[in-house]
Amino acid sequence: MKKKLLVSATAVAIALAALNAPFIPLNTNTVLAAAAETAAAPNYTNRTEIPAAYKWKTEDIYANKAAFDADVKKVAELGKSFTAAYQGKLADSAATLKAALDAYTELNRVADKAYVYGNLVFDVNQNNSELQAIYDGASDMYNKLSEETSWFAPELNAIEDAKLASLLADPSLATYKHFVEDKVRTKKHTLSKELEEVLAQTGPLQSNPEDTFSMLLKDIKFPMIKGEDGKDVQLTRANFISLMGSKDRNVRKAAFEAYYSTIGKFQDTFSQTLGGEVKANNFNAKVRNYDSALAAALTPNNVPTEVYDNLVDTVNANLPLLHRYMELKKKLLGVDEFHMYDMYVSVVEGDESYIPFEEAKKQVLEGLAPLGKEYQSLLEKSYNEGWIDTYSTDDKRGGAYQWGSYDTHPFVLLNYQGTYDDVATLAHELGHAMQSYYTNSNQHYINSNYPIFTAEVASTMNETLMFKSQYAKADKKQKLYLLNQYLENFRGTMFRQTQFAEFERAIHEAGQKGESLNADAIKKIYHDINKKYYGPSVVSDDGIAMEWARVPHFYYGYYVYQYATSFAASAALAHQVLTEGEPAVKRITDNFLKAGNSAAPIEVLKAAGVDMSTSKPIEQAFEVFEETLVEMEKLVAELEKEKIKIKINGTAQTFKQAPVNMNGSVLIPARGVFETLGATVGWNEAAQQVTVTKGDKKVVLTLGSDVATVNGQQVTLQQKAQLINGSTMVPVRFVSEALGAKVEWDAENATVVITQ
Repeated sequence: MKKKLLVSATAVAIALAALNAPFIPLNTNTVLAAAAETAAAPNYTNRTEIPAAYKWKTEDIYANKAAFDADVKKVAELGKSFTAAYQGKLADSAATLKAALDAYTELNRVADKAYVYGNLVFDVNQNNSELQAIYDGASDMYNKLSEETSWFAPELNAIEDAKLASLLADPSLATYKHFVEDKVRTKKHTLSKELEEVLAQTGPLQSNPEDTFSMLLKDIKFPMIKGEDGKDVQLTRANFISLMGSKDRNVRKAAFEAYYSTIGKFQDTFSQTLGGEVKANNFNAKVRNYDSALAAALTPNNVPTEVYDNLVDTVNANLPLLHRYMELKKKLLGVDEFHMYDMYVSVVEGDESYIPFEEAKKQVLEGLAPLGKEYQSLLEKSYNEGWIDTYSTDDKRGGAYQWGSYDTHPFVLLNYQGTYDDVATLAHELGHAMQSYYTNSNQHYINSNYPIFTAEVASTMNETLMFKSQYAKADKKQKLYLLNQYLENFRGTMFRQTQFAEFERAIHEAGQKGESLNADAIKKIYHDINKKYYGPSVVSDDGIAMEWARVPHFYYGYYVYQYATSFAASAALAHQVLTEGEPAVKRITDNFLKAGNSAAPIEVLKAAGVDMSTSKPIEQAFEVFEETLVEMEKLVAELEKEKIKIKINGTAQTFKQAPVNMNGSVLIPARGVFETLGATVGWNEAAQQVTVTKGDKKVVLTLGSDVATVNGQQVTLQQKAQLINGSTMVPVRFVSEALGAKVEWDAENATVVITQ
């Protein structure tokens, strides 16, 4: 993550959609009632085509490059004057220390602003060489500032404890007290001034693995695959997950195999970039006298390594619950073998119509209403004042994140595709944005950088609130859909992110032992963990062994485990909001959203109402998972009894793909039903057409079209013919009656009765 270059108090919160980070879809009926049936996803090839309303306003930071350049120059000047004025003098007096901290604050505020700008403008237009130069200039500025101020931490740590306590007792330093104490808390890991200067100069080298990874992944071109309509679709990083969610199994298998076979051609390069990251992290840990890279990553955030290890152990102890859920998914999907490319497809019926972004914004407002009017007004502010960059282009950074500096409003990067996951991503990232806004509005700069341990709590709390709101209004079938999405959300956080965390720990431990981290070694570690997590009901396809090569989070330094811990904490806080109301909202807003880094993260969450120093929230989360799984299993059994059945000439029929009710029209598997009726069913691959012939009757339907022909005459269908789980599904009443059969609906037994 480029953001790891930050050495000052900049708030960073990243959550990539491509990682299946925690997303909870909305109530489908509510969305579709408000969305126009003709809504279609916009397709922008370059940034100039996107309307200004859907692009963030980086001009709010700098009106032009000249203003950016001026601040870059100012940072260099402030850095030199800071060193000249205060190096060797921090312990002189409380007044001197305060003046030094004031100056440190000023120079870092300017640096943060310039660095954020350099990243934001480049992330949305990565093929632009001028913007690349701005980004490079911002990165160079920060590296030089790090070198220039590398003496600061060692000098603070060199002050004797008694002397420092005496200085901090001065009331004028009250604002800086926590910051200074937090800095010196890890003084045994701070090196001499000379060594700190040397390490600071290695910044560009240590960021090289991530930069190389990002550029490599950007430059890789993926092949075309066949889409659901049989036409060629360009596979990209942005649409990979949506293609993996296709109802057509051939499409998702093709996307899976094309993606991983393509990046597999670069496996040695990817292994070198990830191996380089591991070496850099282990090197830093060793020279700073940490036992491990894990300790080096967690200790500065005041989080014990036991929290990490306990998370992995607790999740492993609960893997049988994931295996049970996988078995249920396999059953609902109706496949003999459940493959990794089946993981993202919804196994419960839900409408997949494109959700316009304007509708997505309304749904987020409705779902987050429990957080109060002030929160609602801030959401509106984010919509209307250029905080959000919405749509994807080929040269835009993938995934989603929220970022900003103390002196800017938050910025939210999306790659909006109009899915329910994308709507939840909006809510998720706005959770980060609101926390940043509240923190920056209520804390001094020096205490504004909320640690990454709490960074994901506000965002996942938003998702839980949206789920609860929609679930309360849902009917039985909608509840099943939402339950499944909640379990998917849980799988994607508590299980999947811990799987990533276990992998990250494993490769660092292997590197620390001097073991090779070539492509085959990394693939084996990843594949073995993947098999363990998903269990015997899932075929762990060979391609999944390369999944690590598309995950940028492995360059963020033990970041992903916090998605899991945050999920547990956010579930507890959301429960308090819904059960206590305004008192909980006020407590969470005042003690958590506004807290920033004014206290240790464990203490901040405890003040908000959840104690993460124990394993209790994690264990309670798994209790909720099991309760949700039981509820889903119960609803599946109930709805199984209500499932649409088919009788032909008095005999009940069973087909691999059951009939489905799609917006009031029953779709049935063409070949099985009509061959039972004595008709001939043909398939034209090139035209994507189903032909049903019986005697002198001929019906032709085209997948994805609501126009059919009967003996050459065009007829408009109530529902389009489509592929569902690999079966060609067509409207039963239209085709059957067109062939001369009689179709009736037995409501009491939920049965389509066909006679001829």
